[in-house]
Amino acid sequence: MSLPDTLTGSLPEAWIEPDWHLPVGVRAACSTRRGGQSTGAYDSLNLGDHVGDDPVAVHANRAQAQRALGARPVFMQQVHGAQAARLSAATPDGVTADACVTTERGVACTIMVADCLPLLFAHDSGQAVAAAHAGWRGLAGGVIESALSALAREMGQPVGLAAARTRVWLGPCIGPRAFEVGDEVKAAFEADDAGASACFAPHAAGAAGKWLGDLQGLARQRLSALGVASVHGNDGSDDWCTVRQASRFFSHRRDRVSGRFAAFIWRD
Repeated sequence: MSLPDTLTGSLPEAWIEPDWHLPVGVRAACSTRRGGQSTGAYDSLNLGDHVGDDPVAVHANRAQAQRALGARPVFMQQVHGAQAARLSAATPDGVTADACVTTERGVACTIMVADCLPLLFAHDSGQAVAAAHAGWRGLAGGVIESALSALAREMGQPVGLAAARTRVWLGPCIGPRAFEVGDEVKAAFEADDAGASACFAPHAAGAAGKWLGDLQGLARQRLSALGVASVHGNDGSDDWCTVRQASRFFSHRRDRVSGRFAAFIWRD
């Protein structure tokens, strides 16, 4: 499945349109690396203020993103954990969390990435949205479960019921032909679910203890186990791979010094 090139409405043409049917009153978007003020390794729409870029350029890029969204993106300090934050208009940037949820209009759950997997969650009612930042540590540590539990609390529903009424979009991330991991990563997932082994392939070079991991596949397994049936977006093809799509996405694994793009979901 190839990525769409443009968003409907007034959002920048370089951005990605999440290909799912959103509830009434909910909007979502995903930026790319194109269309900003940053230069060099951060060229050009870098939204990360922690990667060594010029703070003036980052501020301009974030202001540009806010204008494009028509909502305030809340930029968190992501630490590869599983903590979920409840966002409001008063929440400052920099709150430490790797998942977030809100019921307030005009507040965008925001996940910055440059190889990790961003997930956007929308409850069918349109009354609550959430997002999660899933690198392998966060994914193994339960960040998806944390985000869904936070969404269920906001809706006053058991997690199982909320899961059945939640739609999820998986954004771009490092793909299964690029995500080289060691035995310890594979073992961390298999400890929770033996079926996770299906998401790891032997490294093509035949290196002992090295595997190619499918991050989006692991996320889909976890969502399925939770009862989420409506899952869209990243299918593991190269079009979605941050490493292989150098002109479109930042990638820390590819470049080491890299900016960050972001996925957003909010209530209008």
